[in-house]
Amino acid sequence: MAAKKQYPATGRRKSSVARVRLTPGKGEIIINRKPLDEYFGLELLKREVKRPLTLTGTEGQFDVIATVHGGGFTGQAGALRHGISRALLLVDEEAYRPQLKAEGFLTRDPRMKERKKYGLKKARRASQFSKR
Repeated sequence: MAAKKQYPATGRRKSSVARVRLTPGKGEIIINRKPLDEYFGLELLKREVKRPLTLTGTEGQFDVIATVHGGGFTGQAGALRHGISRALLLVDEEAYRPQLKAEGFLTRDPRMKERKKYGLKKARRASQFSKR
């Protein structure tokens, strides 16, 4: 490990953007100035955010300080996972890259909301057809 104190990274998912800072510490995760348990209600989302740390075995070694905006809770959790994974690469790329790459944590999920088209009610939803 390098002697650097902070490892900044950006993660994205849908319309959510997470700015993540990894610092050596005891494993606290703070999102928008709130602890992880207070920010995310669902246990599934908390687990999703912690997955890169548990996978690489660095769960108690780093504090995560993150700012997230845009999108919903699921998108924000995905953006945090992406940002934490990218920050771990700055810590030790040779050790963590194969594990994170195999799980697909380094790939930015390209799926976005499809835009609304004119003449339709939503992206693909048309008004109900009637013969009369």
